[in-house]
Amino acid sequence: MNQYIEQKQEDFNKAIEFFKKEISSLRTGRANPNILDGIQVDSYGTKTPLNGVASINVPDGQSIVLAPWDKNIIKEIEKAVVEANLGVGVVNEGDKIRINIPKMTEENRKDLVKKLNEKNEAAKISLRKTRDEIKSEIENDEKNKEITEDDKFRFIKELDEEINRQYDILKELRDSKESDIMTI
Repeated sequence: MNQYIEQKQEDFNKAIEFFKKEISSLRTGRANPNILDGIQVDSYGTKTPLNGVASINVPDGQSIVLAPWDKNIIKEIEKAVVEANLGVGVVNEGDKIRINIPKMTEENRKDLVKKLNEKNEAAKISLRKTRDEIKSEIENDEKNKEITEDDKFRFIKELDEEINRQYDILKELRDSKESDIMTI
């Protein structure tokens, strides 16, 4: 791997990790606590992540149970989950909150796959942006006679191979998530 790719390897990794995080919040037909990531609860005047104010359990494939550590903020937790607009049923049972995951319709599944593809395209755009930065750096170094023309073409070829490898990783992640979404 050439030095140009090595310098930007962290950017490639960040794009892939961000994509993984984004798609983990997409709902499948089963209960998954990851759909609650990003929910902030207004507790004692400050916004706190949901997992910071309650334990999250998945007792079965169709529900998630939130057990607040402080029963006084159960209303705030309920409000935060409802406002997150996840398309789930929220039931306050007094000492805990049960989130019921409805069965997904074919239309829900197709909408989620559409969102998945949008997130996939955003990740590809991020990778292309990094690729363009590396390519312009290579071309600039060749123009300034820091590398030879042969080196430039070799580095650009290696860059294209790396980008294709990154695209394959994205495709694999996307296909796996699509399979999860479309499985009934």
